[in-house]
Amino acid sequence: MAESQSQAPTTFAEEALTHLDTLYRGALRLTRDPDQAQDLVQEAYLRALRYQHSYQTGTNMKAWLFAIMRNLFWDRFKGSRKEDVSLDDVGEFVLYDKLRDEGAKPEADVLDKMAASEVVAAVEELPPLHREVVLLVDVEGFSYKDAAETLGVPIGTVMSRLHRARQQLQKSLFEYAVESGIVRASNKEMPTQ
Repeated sequence: MAESQSQAPTTFAEEALTHLDTLYRGALRLTRDPDQAQDLVQEAYLRALRYQHSYQTGTNMKAWLFAIMRNLFWDRFKGSRKEDVSLDDVGEFVLYDKLRDEGAKPEADVLDKMAASEVVAAVEELPPLHREVVLLVDVEGFSYKDAAETLGVPIGTVMSRLHRARQQLQKSLFEYAVESGIVRASNKEMPTQ
C-alpha cells in the first residue's frame, strides 16, 4: 500500500510534464515574452503539484493545466479580464466569400499563398479573450467542452468568442491578401452583413 502511495505523485508529475511544450507555447502566446512565459509555466506547474489532490484521474490533464496557467496569467500578468471587441459589422465568411466570387478554391489558394508569419501576427493581434480561445480550440485542438472548462465559461461563450475571433482573423487576413496581391484590389471592399 505504501508503494502505491509513493507512485501516485511520480505518475502525476510524469504525466504533467508530458504537456510542458504545449503549455509553454500557450504561455508564450498569452504573454508574448519568453521570460514571462517560462515564469508562467513554472508557476502553473508548482500550483499543479501543490493541488494535485484536486485533479480527477481520467480527466483531461492538459485542459486542467491550461486552466491553472490561464488563471495565473489573468491574476498575475494581466490583472483584468474585461477586454473584448465587437465585430458585428464583419460578415461571417468574408475572405471565403470574396474569393469564391472570383471562382477560386479559397482554402487552398489562400493558405498556399499566405505567409505563416502573417497568420501568426493576425492571431497575436486578437484581443486576449479571443486569442486564448483560438489558441485552445484551433491551435491546441481542445474540444469546446474542454476549452469551456479551462476558461471557466459556458460552452456558448467559447463558441461566441471563437466565432468573433475567426471573423476578426478573416478581416485581418483579407486585408493582408489585398495588400500582398493574393486578392485583386477591385475586391478590396469587404461586405458588411
